[in-house]
Amino acid sequence: MPQRSLTLSTALFSTRRIARILVAGILLCSATVSIAAQPMGYDENEDDVPFQDEKAWQESAVQLPAAPQQENLVSYFVSPLATATSYVDISSLSVGGDNVVRFTLVTKTSGGATNTTYEGIRCETFEKKIYAFGRPDGSWSPARQPNWKRIIDYGSNRQEAALYKDYFCENAILAGNLKSIVSRFNLKKPITSTYDH
Repeated sequence: MPQRSLTLSTALFSTRRIARILVAGILLCSATVSIAAQPMGYDENEDDVPFQDEKAWQESAVQLPAAPQQENLVSYFVSPLATATSYVDISSLSVGGDNVVRFTLVTKTSGGATNTTYEGIRCETFEKKIYAFGRPDGSWSPARQPNWKRIIDYGSNRQEAALYKDYFCENAILAGNLKSIVSRFNLKKPITSTYDH
């Protein structure tokens, strides 16, 4: 008889132990699922407000440059479909504290028409902004609605896309500094090959 009660108590002990292990396992799985179900990038104590790892981007104040001079204009490849020649006024190039590359763009058609704009490009967002239009007398006419717009990257009107990809930006970040950008223009050495477009 003592043998039988020992076996029964061992069986009960094993059953209780298994039950405890199962309960612990279920609680562990439940906690894991709960953690995994939380959306990444959100703090549960902040009422679903996304984390702010960096300060919100703020555009720097813009000052219009002097009128472009012929000796400062450097041409660059836009597209095999381009019917005009595009130039950047090297003396107007700047990189702001906001990481916007600003420049004067001059486009000349074979018929003699010239279009001059002062613009900015944001590498992080693939956007451009026209700040002002150049007048024939060398003065500037501020843009009425200077908003950031997506850069056009097709056809013959891809002047900003060519600047973005070939001179200013790489992998959605500024490609070097102002000195390296100017050097690419002066040496006619774009970041990408003209055949990559």
